[in-house]
Amino acid sequence: IKESATLTRDVLEQHFSDLKGTLKKLLDERLVSLLQEVDTIEQESIKPLDECQKLIEHGVSTADDLLREGESAVHGDVGQENEKLCSFTKKALHIQLDSLPEVPSLVDVPCLSAQLDDCLLTILKNQIFRHGTVASRPPVQLEEFVEKPGGILVRWCKVDDDFVPQDYRLQYRKSTASHFEDVYVGSETEFIVLHIDPNVDYQFRVCARGDGRQEWSPWSVPQIGHTTLVPHEWTTGLEGYSLSSRRNIALRNDSQSCGVLYSKAPTYFCGQTLTFRQVLSGLLLIETVGQPDRRDSLGVCVEQQNGYDSLQRDKAVCISTNGAVFVNGKEMTNQLPAVTSGSTVTFDMETVQLGPSSTEGGNFKLRVTISSNNREVVFDWVLDQCCGSLYFGCSFSYPGWKVLVF
Repeated sequence: IKESATLTRDVLEQHFSDLKGTLKKLLDERLVSLLQEVDTIEQESIKPLDECQKLIEHGVSTADDLLREGESAVHGDVGQENEKLCSFTKKALHIQLDSLPEVPSLVDVPCLSAQLDDCLLTILKNQIFRHGTVASRPPVQLEEFVEKPGGILVRWCKVDDDFVPQDYRLQYRKSTASHFEDVYVGSETEFIVLHIDPNVDYQFRVCARGDGRQEWSPWSVPQIGHTTLVPHEWTTGLEGYSLSSRRNIALRNDSQSCGVLYSKAPTYFCGQTLTFRQVLSGLLLIETVGQPDRRDSLGVCVEQQNGYDSLQRDKAVCISTNGAVFVNGKEMTNQLPAVTSGSTVTFDMETVQLGPSSTEGGNFKLRVTISSNNREVVFDWVLDQCCGSLYFGCSFSYPGWKVLVF
């Protein structure tokens, strides 16, 4: 309680400090804009009045000069008087002393004033008093962590019956990191977080957005999750396949070499779910997008056996890209949808107890469930030895196929 209360105080103080700074900046910018508007109106409105004043002052000055010249002509001697009077008369005829520029009336002259609506303070006051809330219980909480190879399946649930969620937002961070980062936003209530280092603690939190709302709810109580399972990896060095940096994505390249690409180690254990996400790659060369072939396969096996170009063999179960299911090299009558771009194939296995003799050279049976495109087949896989862990593998005849395993 004390930790969350301290964090909440810090968040509130920082938010309102930022808000005050932003409001002051906006008010300053608005003030500068209004003052510039006053300056512009003043300059544009006073310019014709200044020109009118200059014309009037020039006319008065001219008339004054002409008046002095006329007085001088009247008071001069007779000879000069006639000459000055003649010059004065000519000048007076050319100067229109009765012509003045049009002076605008007072009602046509702008009169500036500031119009300030006091209701803004009332609106701001009402908005500020309703801004922000303090919640003692978030509407969603983390519910479960399930270890996956190189990942964690995180589940969460709604704990507020009155809250109607539209989206969820999951974040995580390494125990040594200072900031959370988004890892999922959507409507599901579970998500597999991949690229998790084994035996390292990660902190998770989740929040939700109500139906028709824009803001997110308070965060759930942060919880620690980790996995002890090493990530699934494809083995390196097979010429026909290119691997991603984490070696969990394999791309069938255009090499003429063929064969089965196996996992680096037997990292699949009974009770786990093994998932292949299949993608037809059109990012390299669209002309060489991989075509399906009857020998193509995705599956698991007891051991690596070189020299085969498919998992359709003994001690292996697999699905072909056309949806055919093979058990120890024999095709089953049940068939799944064809594996196409965006397909997801999952393998689930559990041990079927056959009695004490089953681990001493007798038959060993695994119940296998293979799912693809919302359909599944279930069968028993009989082996001649106990298998605590299995390899996974894939084989494709044509380039362009891309598969992610987790």
